Amino acid sequence: MRMKVSRERGRPRGRYHKLADFRFLEYLVLISMKYGIDSNDFFNSFVEAWGRQESTCKSLLIECRKKTRDNAVFLITKGFKVVAQFPIPKYILEETNPLKDFASTRTSRRTIAERIKIEHPRIVDLTFGMNRINLKARVIEIPKPKSVFTRFGNFATVTNAKVTDETGIIQLPLWNQQIATVSVGDTIQVENARVVTFRGERQLRVGRGGQLSVIEKCAHA
Repeated sequence: MRMKVSRERGRPRGRYHKLADFRFLEYLVLISMKYGIDSNDFFNSFVEAWGRQESTCKSLLIECRKKTRDNAVFLITKGFKVVAQFPIPKYILEETNPLKDFASTRTSRRTIAERIKIEHPRIVDLTFGMNRINLKARVIEIPKPKSVFTRFGNFATVTNAKVTDETGIIQLPLWNQQIATVSVGDTIQVENARVVTFRGERQLRVGRGGQLSVIEKCAHA
């Protein structure tokens, strides 16, 4: 007799069939994406802290604060700021990167990306998948525009400008009429943008639902 196995759509396959496990793994992937950390490196940092009391992963410090027979309690901090604190079951810690298959599902990536929202983002905070970004920055470079053939079957003019704040630099594609409205040195406001990657570089893209405006023109323009 064949047994029917029911899986909720979007859940990773394997032993993580409990709703609590599913939500917890989703939460770990959410944190790793928010801080721009590879999910495998992020999970391995917990395993290292489990054995050595603490571990660092990019800008995050992970400390194992308590161990029991069934789980371990971890504290994540960034500088003096507490990011999160939670227990991880021992059977998850003994797995080899349980986030890998979970983070690779299309449904999970979309759900997590939609949930990532920083109230006052800085360029250093921006990672792939973030959307609804509102940001003020200064234009520091506008390369010579070039003509490209788009997927809509027409030609367009584009340049990948670079903008900065006190924390970093990111590319900002400017299209057609946008190019003439922005100059090097201008301070701009970007509304409802999203973060993508193009040829290995982060880009802040302003789509049809977004807006780009110059809020302060360069004095020497």
